[in-house]
Amino acid sequence: MASLTAPLQRSDSAVAGALTARRRLFGLLVLVSALAVVLVLSIVSGANPLPLGEVWRVLAAPDGSEASSIVWSLRLPRTLAGVVSGAAFGVAGALIQAITRNPLADPGILGVNAGAGFAITVGVALFGVTGIAGYVWFSFTGAVAATVLVYLIGAAGRGAVSPVTLVLAGIALAAVLTACSTFLQLIDEETFRSFRNWSLGSLARVSVPDTLTVLPLIAAGLLLALLSAGALNAVSLGDEQAASLGANVIRTRTIGLIAVTLLAGGATALTGGIAFVGLAVPHLVRWFTGPEQRWIIACTALASPVLVIGADVLGRVIARPGEIEAGVVAAVIGAPVLIALVRRRKASGL
Repeated sequence: MASLTAPLQRSDSAVAGALTARRRLFGLLVLVSALAVVLVLSIVSGANPLPLGEVWRVLAAPDGSEASSIVWSLRLPRTLAGVVSGAAFGVAGALIQAITRNPLADPGILGVNAGAGFAITVGVALFGVTGIAGYVWFSFTGAVAATVLVYLIGAAGRGAVSPVTLVLAGIALAAVLTACSTFLQLIDEETFRSFRNWSLGSLARVSVPDTLTVLPLIAAGLLLALLSAGALNAVSLGDEQAASLGANVIRTRTIGLIAVTLLAGGATALTGGIAFVGLAVPHLVRWFTGPEQRWIIACTALASPVLVIGADVLGRVIARPGEIEAGVVAAVIGAPVLIALVRRRKASGL
C-alpha cells in the first residue's frame, strides 16, 4: 500500500509546487505593473498636473521650461526617495517579522523608527544638525539604541524572549521617545520649523544628493537581507529546529538586526518615519509568496515603494494645491491592516 501512495504524494507535492510557482510569478508581475503605474502617477500628479506627453518630452530633452523644472527638480527626486525609502522600510519589517516570528512586528512598532527620530531631534536641538548628511549618523545611533533596548526589556523576564513582549516593549518605547521628541520640538519651535514636515514622514524637499547619501547604506542593508534570507527560513521555524537544521541562530539574528538598522536608520534619516509600511506590506506579500523568505524580501522590496509613492501621490491629489505628508496617508491606509492582523487568530506567530 505504501508503494502505491508514495507516487500519489509526490504527484500532489509537484502540483502544489507548480501552483505556488505560478502564484508567485503572477504576484511578481502584478507588483512590477503596479510599481510602473505609481511611478508614472508620481511624475504627472501634483498641484500642477502635467500631461503625460509633456512629461515624456521634458524627460527626453530638458529645456529649462516650467514643466522641465517641475519634473527634474521636484517630482523625480521625491519619486526616487519613495522607491529607496519604501524598499528600506518594507524589507526592514520583513526581517523583523522573520527574526521575531511575529507578523505584528515592524520597525515602527518595535521602536526603531522612534529611536532614530529621537536621536535626530537631539542632534538638531543640541548640535544644530541640518540636512540628511547630518541626520544619518544620529539616525543610525538611535536605531541601534532602540533595538538593543527593546531586546533588553524583552529579555528581562524569565524564559525566552516572547514576541508579544517585544511588541509591547517596542510600543511603549516608541511612545516615550515620540513624546520626548515632541517636547523638544515644542520648546524651540523656530529651530524645528523646517523639521516638522520631515518628522511626519515626507518625500517633499528630498533632493537627489540626499538620496545618494543614504543609498550605499540602504543597499548594504538590502544585500545583507538577501544573504541572510536562506538562514531566516530556518530561524522562522523556531530556535531549536533551526539549530537542528544547521543554522547559526545568533549569527543570523545579528546579521538581520544589522540589516534592519541600516535600512530603518537610513530611510528614517531620508524621509522621517513612515509607519505601517514594514508591517502591512510583508504580511500581504506573504499571501502569495508563502513562507519562503527570499521571495518575501524580494517582493516586499517591490511592493513597499508602491505603498509609499501611492500615499505620496494621494496626499498631493486630495489636498491640492497643498499636500498631506506621505507618512500620514500611509498610516491611514495601514491602520485598518493592523486592526485586521490583531483580530486574526494566531496573530502572534508566523
